[in-house]
Amino acid sequence: MPSHRIAVIPGDGIGTEVVPPAQRLLDAAGERYGFSFEWTELDWSCEYYARTGRMMPADGLETLREFDQIFLGAVGYPGVPDHVSLWGLLIPIRRTFRQYVNLRPVTLLPGIDSPLRDVPAGGIDFLVVRENNEGEYSEVGGRLYRGTDQELAVQETLFTRAGVERVMRYSFGLAASRGGRLASATKSNGIIHTMPFWDEIFRELAPEYAEVETSEYHIDALAGLFVLDPGRFDVVVASNLFGDILTDLGAAIIGSIGIAPSANLNPERDHPSMFEPVHGSAPDIAGTGRANPLGQVWAGAMMLEHLGHTDAARAVLTTMGKVLGETGVRTPDLGGTASTAEVEQELLRVFATLEDQEERA
Repeated sequence: MPSHRIAVIPGDGIGTEVVPPAQRLLDAAGERYGFSFEWTELDWSCEYYARTGRMMPADGLETLREFDQIFLGAVGYPGVPDHVSLWGLLIPIRRTFRQYVNLRPVTLLPGIDSPLRDVPAGGIDFLVVRENNEGEYSEVGGRLYRGTDQELAVQETLFTRAGVERVMRYSFGLAASRGGRLASATKSNGIIHTMPFWDEIFRELAPEYAEVETSEYHIDALAGLFVLDPGRFDVVVASNLFGDILTDLGAAIIGSIGIAPSANLNPERDHPSMFEPVHGSAPDIAGTGRANPLGQVWAGAMMLEHLGHTDAARAVLTTMGKVLGETGVRTPDLGGTASTAEVEQELLRVFATLEDQEERA
């Protein structure tokens, strides 16, 4: 039986509440499909920062290097600036392990009504590929004359041909394996250097993927189309900042940011990848038992897929769909009254029923 060594970083707030239910469902999937997990929990968080002045130990990245994958809950808490938690933990992990693809599904699950009108069941189903290592989130820049009326801040955007090309090649390949349509998010009419550079590389690569139909949208128009006509999209590729914003909008149109997952992928598999929900630490509801565990569960299904356990991943997603579409058990963010624990119980019950049905088949 193969065993996977997974570094678990529950983090802060509701991260500590949604990670254990997801682990238990993944353990059940492993038992059913013939593999197991060796979980190692790391207490790196804003609380850790408050004690030590760091988001992780000095040798934290070397520690993570020994694991197969990383399973993250959420980081962030009042009193610790968001840029401290992000740049002290997540961005070093993404860059050190060349997790240059941030993959986020935008899929309307069974039983959920989109806030958009007239969207049928299954009417939203696309993927956003966000460049995850460079772009607008660079460390190039600085501030001058702090605290004076002449204070200024400079932030540089950094695009490299290698960085843009590799994320686009991944996106073209992904589109070729799905519906054959790839849309590029840009803003080359207003951002004069980096965005035309992005567009040029996109057009250079397109002839190599003749089976893929391509389109280009300015980011403002694209955001509008996410709302007005989400069914037109199959795969969307975007820069770091644009992809970040678009995927939060994508989570909104499928019902709740509480269910949205994210995979930070090293496609070459030379390093561990990292899987996390999109929702953040949500300190306003932490400790109330109302956190939705489905974003973490969905991230776990993406981890299963990345590990090669496609049947198990499909079973976890089927279980989510049955819980949402057939039982009515859901947390308040989806209009229900169930607690985190009640959703977990229903997930495990339905998964066990799914196993029985498969065995009878």
